[in-house]
Amino acid sequence: MAPWSTARRISRTRRTRPCARGLCAAPAREIRAFIGNGAERLIHRCLTGSRDADADPALHQATYRNFQRHYAACLIERTRPFPGVVETLNTLAARQILLGCVTNKPARFTAPLLAGLDLARHFAVTLSGDTLAVKKPDPAPLLEAARTCGVAATDTVMVGDSMADLSAARAAGMRIFCVSYGYSAGVDLTVHRPDVYVDRLPDILPALLRQGNAA
Repeated sequence: MAPWSTARRISRTRRTRPCARGLCAAPAREIRAFIGNGAERLIHRCLTGSRDADADPALHQATYRNFQRHYAACLIERTRPFPGVVETLNTLAARQILLGCVTNKPARFTAPLLAGLDLARHFAVTLSGDTLAVKKPDPAPLLEAARTCGVAATDTVMVGDSMADLSAARAAGMRIFCVSYGYSAGVDLTVHRPDVYVDRLPDILPALLRQGNAA
């Protein structure tokens, strides 16, 4: 089983302009640096300009509702799998390796996104950010995915692109393969010594397929 982020949103940096509630839209490059740990945390970061600060609760709640409405309306607009993802999933399926998708994205968005990109068929289990009471970097979603697939955590590989993925895998006792692209928020993941680190997803295949009991 190899859970990982599979899609990227193709966005363009737009000129800052007024938006909802009298706030201004931040450039895409700034928003991208705040992605990770789920959309609720993303809204806090965008409203405060800080990765760790919390926004005013009422403002956060209203902004998050607006975000959800907009996101649902354009979920797969300009969204595509990263290069090599589909080919890698097909190769793993052909080898009968069980795959799971563990994401911090809410279930109401996860299912239609995977379906719209024709990726859902690859996964034996999908856990979203609200499937359990906790989400990554807590290890519980990874452990639940492994349990559902009937495999031990030690026989499972997590493939991810962020510290949330790396921390969750380590806490779950799983091997962690990291890709250099995605939403690592400027963190150099190599400092944390993942088991495998690649620039292209297909490059994980030699190491993954060597693990004879991969699940």
